[in-house]
Amino acid sequence: MAKVEFPGAAWRKSSYSGGGNDCVEVALLAERVGVRDSKDRDAGALSVSPSGWRGLLTVVGRA
Repeated sequence: MAKVEFPGAAWRKSSYSGGGNDCVEVALLAERVGVRDSKDRDAGALSVSPSGWRGLLTVVGRA
């Protein structure tokens, strides 16, 4: 799988992370949502559709 990068993306962490460096970061892009590991930012990121991201949030919200 190719490494995906988003130059100039504004990455943000959840306010629930407690200020640590062990969570995911999200960047809202023009037509995609970027997701990366805050511990390994150089590893690249995943790119998901907005509907895929909403689906993930729905499932996680039920956990």
